[in-house]
Amino acid sequence: MTDRKSITILLHQWGNGDGDALGKLSPLVYQELHRIANNFMRRERKPHTLQPTALVNEAFLKLFGNEISWSDRKHFYAVAAQQMRRILIDYTRARKCKKRGADYLKITFDENDLAVEPGLDILEIDDVLGKLHNLDPRKHDMLELYYFGGFNIEEIARCYELSTKTVQRELRMAEAWLHTTLDPDEDNISTVEATQ
Repeated sequence: MTDRKSITILLHQWGNGDGDALGKLSPLVYQELHRIANNFMRRERKPHTLQPTALVNEAFLKLFGNEISWSDRKHFYAVAAQQMRRILIDYTRARKCKKRGADYLKITFDENDLAVEPGLDILEIDDVLGKLHNLDPRKHDMLELYYFGGFNIEEIARCYELSTKTVQRELRMAEAWLHTTLDPDEDNISTVEATQ
C-alpha cells in the first residue's frame, strides 16, 4: 500500500476515534509537515526564535485537539499549513504586543538621503489573504497550498481535479491580485512556476 493511501486510511481511522491510528500516522506525515514548516520559516523575518520543529509540534497538537473529519491527505496537509500560518500570526501578534515600537518604520538617516523601509510582515499578508478568501475561496486555498504548503502545480491539479494550465492560470491571477493589493504602485510579475 502506498504512503498516500496509508495516510488517507489512517486519517479516516483517527477521525473515527482509533487512537492507535495516530501513532501510525505520525511518522508518515512528519517529514512533509517539517518541509511545510521550513517553507513558512524561510519567509519569516530574521532572527526568529520559533524553530520549524517547534512549529510542527505545535501545529500537530492543535490538529490532535480538534475533531476534524479528514477527507484525504491533501485536506490534512492543507489544514496543517493553515494551522502553522495561524500559529505564526499569533506568535507575531504576541511579540508585537510585548515589544514597544514594533509598528514603527525603520528609518535610515544619511547626510543626503532619508530612506524608509516599511517591510512586509505575516500580519499584513494574513489580512490580504483573508480578503482573497472572501472574494475567491478556491484561489485562496490554491495559493495557500502553493506558497505555504509547499505543494507544486501538479499536486494542486490532482487535488482539485483540474489541468495544470488551469491551476497555473488561477495561481497567477491570485498572485497578481495579492501583489496589487499589497503594493498597488508596483509592476507585478507572477512567480508561479511554468511547467511544460
